[in-house]
Amino acid sequence: MQPTEQPSPETIEEFVISSHFNLPKVQEMLEQEPVLLNQKWTKFDEDALQASGHMGRRDIAEYLLAKGAPLTIFAAAMLGRLEDVERFLADDPGLASANGVHGISILYHTALSGNVQIADILVAHGGGEGTGAALHGAVRPGQIGMVRWLLARGADPNVLDYEGKMPLTVALENGRKEIAEILRQHGGTE
Repeated sequence: MQPTEQPSPETIEEFVISSHFNLPKVQEMLEQEPVLLNQKWTKFDEDALQASGHMGRRDIAEYLLAKGAPLTIFAAAMLGRLEDVERFLADDPGLASANGVHGISILYHTALSGNVQIADILVAHGGGEGTGAALHGAVRPGQIGMVRWLLARGADPNVLDYEGKMPLTVALENGRKEIAEILRQHGGTE
């Protein structure tokens, strides 16, 4: 049964926040109020797909897409969907250097997937900015090939993330020993 009323701002906020990390809550809320699917949390102009995308939550993003959320280049990049990214860029090459919600770059979303082919295509279309932030996007989930790709293109191995941590610190905290060694070889410190 579909609700006839618009969800409250508080409900939308809860749904979008949950979309950053909590698939069961997202499923429960969307089941109760399907209209939440594409609602934006006005404080950040952010919807659930955007939230799951910049957090690298494939499970949540795929669930939302299956429920009818419209695919974006950011979600496609985070999911490693090369052909979809190529289609978006064919329609608008400027997306190769676009920033999504919170100013998070398309390259960061790509780094979460680890798909270096997408990163190469972004560069070929004039993108590829934000290698430092993208390095953090690759380190957390253990995307070794992407870490190498980013460092080879000048990513600062000592750039701070939103928590004030260096990539090497994040790698060690997440048990990414091989990435930690690669970062050290490129001058990374804690």
